[in-house]
Amino acid sequence: IDIYDNPTMKQADMALILKPGTDAALACAAMHIAFRDDYADRAYMAKFADDPAGLEAHLKDKTPEWASAITGLSVEEIEAFARHVGETKKTYFRLGYGFTRSRNGAVSMHAALSLAAVLGSWQYEGGGAFHSNSDIFQLNKAELMGTAMVDPEIRMLDQSQIGRVLTGDAEALRHRGPVDALLIQNTNPVNVAPEQRLVKQGFLRNDLFVAVHEQFMTETAELADIVLPATMFVEHDDIYRGGGQSHILLGPKLVDAPPLVRTNLFVIEELAKRLGVADRPGFGKTEREHIERMLYVSGKPDFDTLIEDKWLDCQPAFEDAHYLNGFAHPDGKFRFKPDWEGTPAPNKPPAKLGSLGPVKSLPVYPDQVDLIETADAEHPFRLATSPARNFLNSTFAETKTSRDKEGRPEVMVNPSDALSLDLMDGDVVQLGNVRGELRIHAKITDAVKPGVLVAEGLWPNKSHLDGEGINVLTGADPAAPHGGAAFHDNKVWMRKA
Repeated sequence: IDIYDNPTMKQADMALILKPGTDAALACAAMHIAFRDDYADRAYMAKFADDPAGLEAHLKDKTPEWASAITGLSVEEIEAFARHVGETKKTYFRLGYGFTRSRNGAVSMHAALSLAAVLGSWQYEGGGAFHSNSDIFQLNKAELMGTAMVDPEIRMLDQSQIGRVLTGDAEALRHRGPVDALLIQNTNPVNVAPEQRLVKQGFLRNDLFVAVHEQFMTETAELADIVLPATMFVEHDDIYRGGGQSHILLGPKLVDAPPLVRTNLFVIEELAKRLGVADRPGFGKTEREHIERMLYVSGKPDFDTLIEDKWLDCQPAFEDAHYLNGFAHPDGKFRFKPDWEGTPAPNKPPAKLGSLGPVKSLPVYPDQVDLIETADAEHPFRLATSPARNFLNSTFAETKTSRDKEGRPEVMVNPSDALSLDLMDGDVVQLGNVRGELRIHAKITDAVKPGVLVAEGLWPNKSHLDGEGINVLTGADPAAPHGGAAFHDNKVWMRKA
């Protein structure tokens, strides 16, 4: 299930290409069919869900016809999908990040998870739903993060709104003073952040001091007052949690770094000395000592044991992993009626920030909520900025091998849209909205549906025709309930350049 025919879709027995931001409608229609055709596991829901009767009543009018008009899928496709997952008890829903990068992303994720609960998929080995298992590793990072020393008076600002922060937006600054200095590690906001024109304007402030600690001369590093060379991953000791798998692994130092190249920890330690806090708990340790301490207080094997065993499998027992001992609520039940603001969440902002985005518009039960930037007469296209196969992040776009494999920045355009605009494959088009405009080459393909544009990236700004990349068009409005940028949720106009 995706918004265009990408390499993963080409491996599928059933490939459903829906309109961006409409995943919740598909999930609701599938649950409607599950209740209608008796695929719903009522015994499971009675034991493990909060309000199955209320959900069933709510879904009465969420018919395949209703969902078809929203998603662009045919009624037959929706019926076939619902039948396949309904008849296959071991259905496993692998829920990625892409469809949550919309202003209604949290709602879509909850609806997809609810489908697994309606079907009772978690009861079966090989079944259930999965987005992230980051909580299984249980690494106590309190000393490493300095949580005991956090000053609640120091504000936390939203990095996805860094353009607004640096250009003096009062709300983004939490109604306090300007940001006058930045130390940037492990991120590249002059490429990856939305509202790039504001970002660039902010970084070009004469009164802003910027130090960047980086492995590559990124576009953020190019705008820095000071650039500190950073170690590569084989040049320092580190520890990693699996992404999508269940292991803790060591990344031991294998080679010495070149002269003047520093680790993240070195930079933090040297700052601590100059700021007079190097005597606080946690400072004065090497990377290995930090790893040893974290493993010890987390009840894990020590560094040498991990070196010998290669990894530590943290996979919970089947009953816990599949919530057969209950979900993580006091009553052990899955929430068809979520507490959007009160439920614990891994990246929840501090309480003093409160909820972010239009929380009051979130639904009581799973539903399609049009918080997205819907196409209109002035902006008839929906644009998603999907990841390119060879660019895991913007660091990869700094490597010649990855750039050569990807070719050049392009936007995918459906043939019918190309015909209406008199476009040929390879023509330069102009895309724009209220946030800006840019020029880019068009790739005419039926991989996207009419009215949908996909620009795979993330390419550096300087790789684009006019030195401005696709994030000129993306917005920084926080997605409810806990914020974050909706990179795949943009309405734009397009014309032949």
